[in-house]
Amino acid sequence: MSGAPADAVVRCQLAPFIAEVEQGKTYLWCSCGRSETQPFCDGRHKGTPFLPVKYVATETRTLFFCGCKETRVRPLCDNTHARVAGYEGKR
Repeated sequence: MSGAPADAVVRCQLAPFIAEVEQGKTYLWCSCGRSETQPFCDGRHKGTPFLPVKYVATETRTLFFCGCKETRVRPLCDNTHARVAGYEGKR
């Protein structure tokens, strides 16, 4: 993942990341795609124009976090990955 230019997003996968979240807990979604702890930030965005997106869980449940990094409802998946052409992601 580290071979991409600093100003380019890395599309991790062409599917959402499924994650359990706990009510009241804060999560930081990786917007750059470089994190080794997807879908959450591990600080690898440093030196890029990307910042993590804060998500506070209002209830304990399963969520679908964006994996293609193109969602319009950051950080959650909105099925944009189904329209991303020319990308062969890893699953």
